[in-house]
Amino acid sequence: MATLGVGARLPRKEDDRFLRGRGEFVGDIKLPGMQEVAFVRSPIAHGRIRAITIPDAIRSQVFVAADLTGVEPIRCYTALAGFKRSDQPVLAAGKVRHVGELVAMCVAPTRAEAEDLAQQVVVELDELPAVHDMLAASNPGSALVHEEWGDNIVLTTLVDEDMADVRRRAAVTVTRELRTARQAMCPIEGRGVVATWDTRKGQLVVYSSTQQPHIVRTGIAECLGLDHAAVRVVAPDVGGGFGYKGILLPEEICLGWATRRLGVPLRWLEDRREHLTASANCREHHYVLTAYADRDGKLLGLDCEATVDAGAYSSYPFSACLEGAQVASILPGVYDFPHYRCRAVSVASNKPPILPYRGVARTGVCFALELVLDALARELEIEPMALRLKNLVQPDQMPFTNITQKYFDSGDYPECLKQAMSAIKLGEVRARQRAGEPDGRRIGVGCAMYCEQAGHGTSVYSGWGIPMVPGHEQAVARLTPDGGLELRIGAHSHGQGMETTMSQVAHEILGVAHDKIRLVHGDTEYTPYSTGTWGSRSMIWSGGAVAAACEQLAERARKIAAKLLQCRVEEVTMSGGELVGPASRIPLADIALAWYRRPQDLPPDVDAGGLEVTAGYRPLRDTGTFSYATHAALVAVDPDTGEVEILDYVVVEDGGVLVNPMIVDGQIFGGTAQGIGTAFYEEMRFDEQGQPLGSTLSDYLLPGPAEVPPIRILHMETPSPLTRFGQKGIGEGGAIPPPAALTNAINDALKDWGVELLSSPVTPRRIVEAIEAARARSGAAA
Repeated sequence: MATLGVGARLPRKEDDRFLRGRGEFVGDIKLPGMQEVAFVRSPIAHGRIRAITIPDAIRSQVFVAADLTGVEPIRCYTALAGFKRSDQPVLAAGKVRHVGELVAMCVAPTRAEAEDLAQQVVVELDELPAVHDMLAASNPGSALVHEEWGDNIVLTTLVDEDMADVRRRAAVTVTRELRTARQAMCPIEGRGVVATWDTRKGQLVVYSSTQQPHIVRTGIAECLGLDHAAVRVVAPDVGGGFGYKGILLPEEICLGWATRRLGVPLRWLEDRREHLTASANCREHHYVLTAYADRDGKLLGLDCEATVDAGAYSSYPFSACLEGAQVASILPGVYDFPHYRCRAVSVASNKPPILPYRGVARTGVCFALELVLDALARELEIEPMALRLKNLVQPDQMPFTNITQKYFDSGDYPECLKQAMSAIKLGEVRARQRAGEPDGRRIGVGCAMYCEQAGHGTSVYSGWGIPMVPGHEQAVARLTPDGGLELRIGAHSHGQGMETTMSQVAHEILGVAHDKIRLVHGDTEYTPYSTGTWGSRSMIWSGGAVAAACEQLAERARKIAAKLLQCRVEEVTMSGGELVGPASRIPLADIALAWYRRPQDLPPDVDAGGLEVTAGYRPLRDTGTFSYATHAALVAVDPDTGEVEILDYVVVEDGGVLVNPMIVDGQIFGGTAQGIGTAFYEEMRFDEQGQPLGSTLSDYLLPGPAEVPPIRILHMETPSPLTRFGQKGIGEGGAIPPPAALTNAINDALKDWGVELLSSPVTPRRIVEAIEAARARSGAAA
């Protein structure tokens, strides 16, 4: 009989309600007497507030910073040496620091009426020069985002080594300057908040589309001066997060304060224009990266100067240094080399605060490193894949501690690359390139590799010293009187299929039928404290906690079964939802019946804790698992128009033991689609006044079904020795390598012309301009 536990391609339980339109999102919540909120937002990127004028007729419906007495600003700190703190006002006070910053809150029976109120509020601003370019921001004389700092440097992170000897010894040195665009995460459901005051419980109840309900609860309590017991956060169904919903929102604080003041429930739903203009907030990186190698292509070292645009404030709980502080430690990727230096600078600007986005810094470092490796291969005139094979960490080195002290738990990186090259048919592609295309297009093949540290815990984040340090993850397992199973976890799903995968873990241990297993999550009232869903951690940590709780529950059930089966506890085993003794067996449902309804049948030494267990879990080593993958792409480039067609796309990934391979495939498909967006389409540009130049999805382009080709996925499963089932984090990986793989493929197609693209997104305009520049250079040389 096919397994329905760990490893099964089980259809997602939650999809029935989603496909039938029966999900419940924040926008579906309607409470009696509920009113709507619209915000007055800053129209400029940088300026001092001279006055805010509110007509007397609407003064009772409009609130500004001065009204929010007793409300503390959002403060996110870190213990990293040299970090500069910045208070983020819930409503702007004295100064605005980016377009879209909240200035006033308007409350009315409908959103349209609330927006009408906002139109009547007059904000007088003295505009200041905007810090719009992260490289210029660190120059002397630059405008200052926070005057008290004296400069715009949030944090400098340095992995230092004297590279003089490496420079002397290197047969080949390649340096490239690379840049990635600022992006706006675009989940289908934007942010949303409903807040109400429960007078019976004396409790603020906040419904929020969030990935981290417990962290949001902590932040709200701190800002509003409330006890934790006086705050309840509920995350209903969440329509995509990707990190965008992994922070404390000033809107949550505003509505939490105002609902208590006004005595009515309040709702705010983000519209797409708010999302794009006020929250274009991730992945803006700049690199100057140098690779040193011997004549055979063996890497001797890397030297990098990196800059990350961190925006105007530190978002709670990750801080403005989330990306920049990681760049230096993760840049080496899957490669083994002896010398390394990296200086990464996080720079404040008059743009929205930087947030975690699927892959967190890895997409940028993968883009930089993998493009430089291809440039090195072209310089050496060797196959880029052969160069990689010379430099990958080898399987017999595992577990491997790399040059930045990352502990790679398991894997076979060369085999992963070889499988991808075989699947993309590298030899045939090279022959096809030599023959040329009949339509005049040029084809190219490119690959990119990454590894992702996922599910890292206390030992890593205690060093960061941010407000959120994960400890043991807990889960509750409760057998119900009819033999069903209720699971409670503190993580929350925003598309990962946790209601299915956690059920598979429980079924693996207890054998309870999936239709009898219910997952409770997303409600701080009922679930154990957790840092939530981020960093590809949920299957490692929450899955491990569910397994631990079910194992403890099974042990309690065995003791009851031994009494009912009249045998010793050691003779009882669990199989297929039944307790099996030497002569007979009893269903788990009968154990529940005995505990809840026939206590007279229980042994006198029965565990008084009953059939409800709370268990904690932390991996054997909590520095994280390392999943990895190779993405390989075949493209055709039209040199006249710059249009690129993806002819083939292959992913070979290793996420350890896959709890549900079908869900893993879905994660990779979705992540790769986002990666294609990063590679070809998504770019939020800002002008010199710090104004975002896109406010609709006509301006900010996303890939659709026509832009995403069929993706072929091959699985490797190298179990992690650190986790309960050998699983690794996999949720972010699909989004990391596509920009590098696709840009390498384009550069491969155009290499004979001396064309090299080094910025994302790679748009048709940029391709045509690069071709024209190469032709101009050739003409000048001739």
